[in-house]
Amino acid sequence: MLFSISWRNIWRNKVRSLVIITSIALGIFAGVAATAFMKGLAEQRIQKVIKTELSYIQVHKEGFRKNSEFSGYMPDAANLVSEIRKIPHVTGSSERVIIQAMAATAETATGVLVYGVDTENEVNVTNINEKVFDGAYFEGVKKNPLVIGKKLAEKLNAKVRSKIVITLQDTANNVVSGLFRVSGIYTTNNNMYDESHVFVRVDDIMELTELPAGAAHEIAINIDDNKNLELVEGEVVKVSKGNEVMNWKTLSPEMNYLTEAMDLYMYIFIIIILLALLFGIINTMLMVVMERTKEIGMLMAIGMNKMRIFSMILLESTLLTLTGGVVGIIIGTAFSNWKSRDPIDLSRWAQGYEQLGYDAYVYMNLEPMMLVNITVMVIFTGIIAALYPAYKALKNDPADALRIE
Repeated sequence: MLFSISWRNIWRNKVRSLVIITSIALGIFAGVAATAFMKGLAEQRIQKVIKTELSYIQVHKEGFRKNSEFSGYMPDAANLVSEIRKIPHVTGSSERVIIQAMAATAETATGVLVYGVDTENEVNVTNINEKVFDGAYFEGVKKNPLVIGKKLAEKLNAKVRSKIVITLQDTANNVVSGLFRVSGIYTTNNNMYDESHVFVRVDDIMELTELPAGAAHEIAINIDDNKNLELVEGEVVKVSKGNEVMNWKTLSPEMNYLTEAMDLYMYIFIIIILLALLFGIINTMLMVVMERTKEIGMLMAIGMNKMRIFSMILLESTLLTLTGGVVGIIIGTAFSNWKSRDPIDLSRWAQGYEQLGYDAYVYMNLEPMMLVNITVMVIFTGIIAALYPAYKALKNDPADALRIE
């Protein structure tokens, strides 16, 4: 009964109600779309870090990440990789030899980080092979093939089949050089990464540096789902024989912080929108109460208690807010689902985004729990907006209210 009366009261002034519902819907739509955009932007950056740059879990000899010394290798890495592959939820593992070196062409030279990878296993832990846009991933060059990033190729003025001399130190700390030929050029849309990372075959770099067979500086591990990260990490620790085991959250704490910070920023953004809408709703409900002063006084005079009048105004405000909120959520969800398949094109600012490691095409990502939380916040806003107008209504004296023409 009270619900029906409250709903009818909302539509007594259709224009005013439609204006406030539309403003609420637009505000909530903007909030939902913005949160989906920011979540998608952050998720794509994190997935790029995991699938392209780091993998889910890495194993190193204790202390290697602090000094990156070439002598800090794991002598039994090959056997450890075999044991890791037996762990449930592990979809791939690959050993890597990592060394700081100098890459030079006939025109210029620059410092790089050389990754010696097992070409067959590496494709199971990272997707660099999918990022090659010119040439091929270790194909087309018979001896000492090399895969470099687009930015590094531009810096060295190199192209496919160009010769690049890699200069580094071997296990005896002697400076040695090897002639490599570019087989492929990749791009991850992260300029800093593309400019500094070079990939060669692990056998070629081991021959050049005389590293013992089966040794490696790093083991990269891929898993089937991030939900199993802690479980798999615990199993890897058991078989790692004292080596340092780190997941992507520890390897890249800024990415983990990005997730937490983005969630916080999204809620702050929604709260700011709702606070702005709150004053509009309060103003609308105050106008409603003032226009119906005589009516409310009459209801009091015939015996309607104050709690029911308070509940009626509270329900009107909540229904008004919720109607606009639901419309905004529906439109925002539809828009976000559309843009989760058809990305937002930011290619006009691609250079700036790529400098920070973000994609120029953003797929929105809207979490169901976010919608639930926004709905609860909308209802809460409607309740708060009704408190002062309802209080003003209850302060009216029935005898005075009935005299109003």
